[in-house]
Amino acid sequence: MAEGRCRMLPDGVNVSKEARRAISQAASVFVLYATSCANNFAMKAKRKTLNATDVMSAMEEMEFERFLQPLRESLEAYKKGQKGKKEASEQKRKDAKEKKNDVEENDKSREEEEEEEERMEEDQEAENEVEEEEVEN
Repeated sequence: MAEGRCRMLPDGVNVSKEARRAISQAASVFVLYATSCANNFAMKAKRKTLNATDVMSAMEEMEFERFLQPLRESLEAYKKGQKGKKEASEQKRKDAKEKKNDVEENDKSREEEEEEEERMEEDQEAENEVEEEEVEN
């Protein structure tokens, strides 16, 4: 981003450092005021935690109704993104568990094969001993 430019402004519009500081301060004041208003709605509902409905109500009370629809759309997009992340995380966890089970099953199969080989070797040794005894007799 070029010095003195904002991404949302049309080309050719410059914003001085002083103006950027003023906008930043105004945004901070707005956020604090909106939070305070939203907190009032939460307190009326006997809750300590603010939720999206409290923020929407605060925006309406502050007479910023024109921002409600974009805010709802943004919130919906956020929820969809979170749901997608959660589903991806659950799928990743499920895949890891299946892989672990596959590894355990393969290990178990290998152990069974090794035990079978040992039994076969023991049987072969026993047969060889019997044959050696028969030859000696």
